[in-house]
Amino acid sequence: NNELIKLATTEMPYGKYKGQLLIDLPEPYVVWFHENGLPEGNLGHLLGLLYEIKLNGLEYLVRGLKEYREQTR
Repeated sequence: NNELIKLATTEMPYGKYKGQLLIDLPEPYVVWFHENGLPEGNLGHLLGLLYEIKLNGLEYLVRGLKEYREQTR
């Protein structure tokens, strides 16, 4: 899924975790965004998806994509 690849390769563009890959954001940070309002646009969509993934313990799906992409570079 293209969105899962984006979670594995997109960096947070601002804030405390600027430059960190979205999949590597701490869960409390993602929960805070979900509770206080997601940003507009693609970033908000990805953070909403990331919230659902972390909530359901599915990070391994995205981490597997991240590791595969790192190995094939």
